[in-house]
Parts: sequence; C-alpha cells; structure tokens
Amino acid sequence: MSLLVAGCAGVKTQPTVAGTTPETVTQGETPQTTPPAQPGDVIIAEPIPKPIESTNNAVIALLDRAKLDLGAGQREAAGASLERALRIEPRNPWLWYELAQLRLAQGQYAQAVSLSHKSISFAGRDKSLQALNWRLVGNARIAQGNPNGAEQAFKRATDLEQSLSVKGLD
Repeated sequence: MSLLVAGCAGVKTQPTVAGTTPETVTQGETPQTTPPAQPGDVIIAEPIPKPIESTNNAVIALLDRAKLDLGAGQREAAGASLERALRIEPRNPWLWYELAQLRLAQGQYAQAVSLSHKSISFAGRDKSLQALNWRLVGNARIAQGNPNGAEQAFKRATDLEQSLSVKGLD
C-alpha cells in the first residue's frame, strides 16, 4: 500500500500512509542518502516513524479506509477519506502530512507543498514530523523544477533530523 507517481525515470523513497510497509527500493536507497527525486521519478513509499495519533474512532476508520483504497489503487477515494478525517480533526498534523503525500503522488505538487506547510504549522515540537514534511516539500519542488527551493527544503529537513540526533531523540 504505497503511493506511486506515474513515470519510470528513477526510483526514490517517500513516506506514506501510517502503518504501511515500503516497496522494494533500488539498492536500499533512502531520502537521506540519495539525491532528491527528479521530474518523472517514481516515488516509492516508506513507513512513517509512528502511527497517526488519534483517539477518534471515526478518524481511525477513515484512515483504515484510505489505506484500503490506496492498496486498491483508488487514490481519489483515499483522498476523500483523508479529507473527511481532517474535517473531524482539522488540527491533526499527521493527517495533513498524509494528504500531502497523496497529493505529491498524484502530481499535485503545489497542493502537496501547501498541505505540508499546514502540517508543519500544527506539528508543534515534533521535529521528526517537521523533517518529513520538509523532505516532501523538497521532492515537490524538484518535481516543479525548483532545485534551489528543493535544496532549501532538504537542508531544513536535515537540520531538524540532526537536532534530533544531537538530543538522542531519534
């Protein structure tokens, strides 16, 4: 159940809906050790570090529905489920992140960037989530043909990840 962008120029990893497993990645690549995605690259999902936090049964059911829809290749239905979950929990940064990933996979790069920024705004002190969002922004900016913007986004992600390592929080 991973998000896949059509086009077969290359293979890069990208996080996906919580609780899913990654597809096979060429030579064990990860976003931290490989160059950023290029337009036309296939973006393959990797699991996010923790599940979406919610105690709302409706949100949990909608997330389960989104995972099933993604597994069946029904991206529009998955997006609708995530949007419904966001109407219930509009301040849940993980839901915004999940929807941003889906929009990235659908080639809706500007929307993916906007949704990632929304997630960052609600992430509070969750630096790992902020870093994931900045990596997503970097991939979207590469796809938009903005390598300078992508480089800035990847640097922010790296800085956040390094601050986690320094504190021993990773």
